[in-house]
Amino acid sequence: MKNTTEQAAPAKKRLTTSAMIASIAGEGQPTRPAPFGHALAALARERQDLVGLTADLGKYTDMHLFAKEFPERFFQMGMAEQLLMSAAAGMAREGFVPFATTYAVFASRRAYDFICMAIAEEDLNVKIVCALPGLTTGYGPSHQATDDIAIFRAMPNLMVIDPCDAHELEQAVPAIAAHRGPVYMRLLRGNVPLVLDRYGYCFEIGKAKTLTSGNEVLVISTGLMTMRALEAAEQLRADGVEVSVLHVPTIKPLDEATILAEARKPGRLVVTAENHSRIGGLGEAVATLLMLNGVTPTFRQIALPDAFLDAGALPTLHDRYGISTEAVCSQIKSWL
Repeated sequence: MKNTTEQAAPAKKRLTTSAMIASIAGEGQPTRPAPFGHALAALARERQDLVGLTADLGKYTDMHLFAKEFPERFFQMGMAEQLLMSAAAGMAREGFVPFATTYAVFASRRAYDFICMAIAEEDLNVKIVCALPGLTTGYGPSHQATDDIAIFRAMPNLMVIDPCDAHELEQAVPAIAAHRGPVYMRLLRGNVPLVLDRYGYCFEIGKAKTLTSGNEVLVISTGLMTMRALEAAEQLRADGVEVSVLHVPTIKPLDEATILAEARKPGRLVVTAENHSRIGGLGEAVATLLMLNGVTPTFRQIALPDAFLDAGALPTLHDRYGISTEAVCSQIKSWL
């Protein structure tokens, strides 16, 4: 007979993984809610020419904040990205400054021809702001825009911007609104990490900026990978490895002068880091720039593989595909 005084061993906590885990913020990391939505609404109070459009994704691109405050200037186009882009083009022709939001996969793959013919070829003043860039969702290839920069870099007239955090998004909104011409900007939505404020950073269109200095490694990064590069630089410093981080938020046009000046400094491993396929993104843009200018440091890429990625929880996927802080540290160490 079982001894009734014996206590049962505590059950082990079951570890689970879920595609619903979609935050890129680390535990305890400061965040700011819906920086794009709040910044757009604030700017619209000053500018009557701003209008907002979305393709049934107002809540999931933070456009709902603009819609609530300015319902007469908000247009819900339904699940029809081609119509969304065409309507935005028409509004731009009438003198408005449309901000059109959807998911990055739908803009780049589904509405490409409409953006090209209706907006970019005509050089219209449309701002296309798209959520779920790269590997920022666990819902698999149907929602992971791992090729959007490659697609849009090749489109004439179209500026391409990949902000790092909430601080930069808040500054980028008025900057792209003031810029005359079409813009594609990747969007981090929801509770977005707050990172760059600690570095006295100020966003400028077309400008790359050095955030940390180090004489062993130069990381040229964009988007959320600048956050990962900064975290990795801090960890590597504890191991005696000095890392310089150059943040490049504007992928097109590229700040060639700053990148070349940094890459020419002797004796440093040069690494590009991006939340995008290694095909056609920042890494290839920088490699081409360096080769054409005769700059030949040891060069490596941190990027997503040329593959359709798995579904699952983001922390798991970021480790698997090499864009977590720990993975960045490990790769850099292996190259030194």
